[in-house]
Amino acid sequence: MNLIVAVDNNWAIGSKNELLIRIPNDHKHFREETTGKVVVLGRKTLETFPQGMPLKNRTNIILSKDPNYQVKDAIVVHSIEQENLVENAAKVGNYLLEELKKYDEENIYIIGGESIYRQMLPYCDVAHVTKIDHAYEADAYFPDLDSDPEWEITADSDEQVYFDITYQFLKYERKKS
Repeated sequence: MNLIVAVDNNWAIGSKNELLIRIPNDHKHFREETTGKVVVLGRKTLETFPQGMPLKNRTNIILSKDPNYQVKDAIVVHSIEQENLVENAAKVGNYLLEELKKYDEENIYIIGGESIYRQMLPYCDVAHVTKIDHAYEADAYFPDLDSDPEWEITADSDEQVYFDITYQFLKYERKKS
């Protein structure tokens, strides 16, 4: 399973439910990586999208604790694993790991936000990270893969520039044990 994220020097990913910066080439990279694939995201992340609508040309799986939450053109699940289901959610549907069994692992991308990344990181083997060489004011963070001995950088792009901001596309992979 994959995840895709943009982080700053402190592994920050957002502030006040917004991205830290919008870099057109990063959005293009995201589209190229995820179009035609399965994206997994939380309700709060979905609500930051234009009109709060799921992403086009992808299978959107939304994780929400609210058992009554529904989204047009998306699959809604209420828990990562079955044993974490609240009583009401057990009656209304699937849990995430069961739903994901329907798809090829290589085509699944975790796209945020912070709590979804943290919960799903143990299930991921590949992380597509846009590393922005700047430190932003932030209130949401991604785990620091550079200091995690389980992860290593296996590919990197040339340094990119957007106005005065430099960034790089990195691919981290979980080390084989």
